[in-house]
Amino acid sequence: MRQLGPTDLKRLHREWAKRSAGRLALILEGVSSPYNIGSIIRTAAAFRVEHVYLAAGAASPASARAAKTAMGTERYLSWAYFERGAEAADAARDDGFSVVGLELADQAVPIFHLSAGADVCLALGHEDRGLSPPTLAACDAVAFIPQLGRVGSLNVAVAAAVGLFELRRREWCGGWSP
Repeated sequence: MRQLGPTDLKRLHREWAKRSAGRLALILEGVSSPYNIGSIIRTAAAFRVEHVYLAAGAASPASARAAKTAMGTERYLSWAYFERGAEAADAARDDGFSVVGLELADQAVPIFHLSAGADVCLALGHEDRGLSPPTLAACDAVAFIPQLGRVGSLNVAVAAAVGLFELRRREWCGGWSP
């Protein structure tokens, strides 16, 4: 066994890109840490996220600290700013996405049971407070990531990575419905 070289890696990525017809986007509401933004941007670029809707004081992907963490991948994404998360959700819906909140909420379903279309905008909120009530109400569906340990939540960048992977994994494994 050997690690893949640059040419083999490009072939591998092209093969998985052919299996990925769905569009993904993100809403980041109040995610103020540039390091979290940078990490999310890098992950978003890896999963071919089309657009990032930033809201409620989210840090800029172009800031020096975010760009350092993103390692230049911010150039692969477009983004826009909104004063409120609910406005970002409306814009995402206008762009053809169903909006799915990733939140620990009373009516949320495990992300692997989520019923959503092929074009999904995943909404994530502030590290401590999560999504605001108006943004949560603006979501078409809400999902959560089941956890087993004594910790009640994940870092927002980790949650974004798990959520984006699960959305792609479902597509790669033959469908968007459970």
